[in-house]
Amino acid sequence: MEDQNQNNIPEESTTPNESLTPKEDNQGLSFENRIPLEELRAMAESIRTELGKIIVGQHEFIDLLIVSLLSDGHVLIEGVPGIAKTVTAKLFAKTLDTAFSRLQFTPDLMPSDVLGTSILNMKTSDFEFKKGPIFSNIVLIDEINRAPAKTQAALFEVMEERQITIDGHRYPMDPPFMVLATQNPVEQEGTYALPEAQLDRFLFKIKVDYPSLEEEVTILENHHKRKGGSPQAAINAVVSPTKLQEFRAQTQDVRIEEKIMNYIAAIVVKTRTHPHLYLGGSPRASLAIMNAAKAFAAISGRDFVIPEDIKRAVTPVLRHRLILSPEREMEGMTTEQVIDMIVQSIEIPR
Repeated sequence: MEDQNQNNIPEESTTPNESLTPKEDNQGLSFENRIPLEELRAMAESIRTELGKIIVGQHEFIDLLIVSLLSDGHVLIEGVPGIAKTVTAKLFAKTLDTAFSRLQFTPDLMPSDVLGTSILNMKTSDFEFKKGPIFSNIVLIDEINRAPAKTQAALFEVMEERQITIDGHRYPMDPPFMVLATQNPVEQEGTYALPEAQLDRFLFKIKVDYPSLEEEVTILENHHKRKGGSPQAAINAVVSPTKLQEFRAQTQDVRIEEKIMNYIAAIVVKTRTHPHLYLGGSPRASLAIMNAAKAFAAISGRDFVIPEDIKRAVTPVLRHRLILSPEREMEGMTTEQVIDMIVQSIEIPR
């Protein structure tokens, strides 16, 4: 899709917001990205291709996962059971040549079941720390809202600082470290609301919807053709940890002008004073929008951020960070509606 957009750009255009690829203007001057993004863009397309072998549709979902990976962020995935939330997360992890672990959160899960615990070594009479399943690169937490508050609190440090501290010892995580968490928005029995401090640590909250009729038919056809074969067997790793670190560094180098930063700040600040909201976005939300917008620009082949990148990032970044006022919540209003109202009320920088 990006290539089609590039081909439609007039050759005489030389403004930064239109110069998506190297080209010449009508005076023979050459304009090109100062950051070589071809390999990064090819990596993103390879991930889409690999997931497309199994996952039907869900293009925005997959793009948000790629953006989160490049932005070094965590993702909360919300949707009803049976729409491939967990399968997509597992297959996404398979495209990365990294370690992977999965945790099933339950009401009786203890912090030590996640982080690990110190065990007495009878031979040496010393306590040895046995690492828990959180010590991995890509960690899938299924039904994250089923664990109680003390287990949720155990994730605070590791999600923000990429380390845990136990018995006075600090244990850093090997990069990359990314948490993919799923939750069911419908079922309430045996679940616990996630603390706001933990929600704020997720870069995105992705809402996954039902497939369309055509997509549902394709899902049935693909499953029939596999004849019970494992979906994971069809997925190949396309990026190594070393390359991923290079791509993340390139993403951070993407340019963002001051007027775009002002646009981000205006959106987030307005969430703090909007009459429909009880709780607005924090500075962490502003940083999340900026980092995600840089990644959106990078996978589009641009080394600069445009307002459309901000618009793509703002809803998945803010939807889980805002709390509606009780009156608007009783009326059935959603945070997405308020976000749209705020974005439409702020002038787009030109």
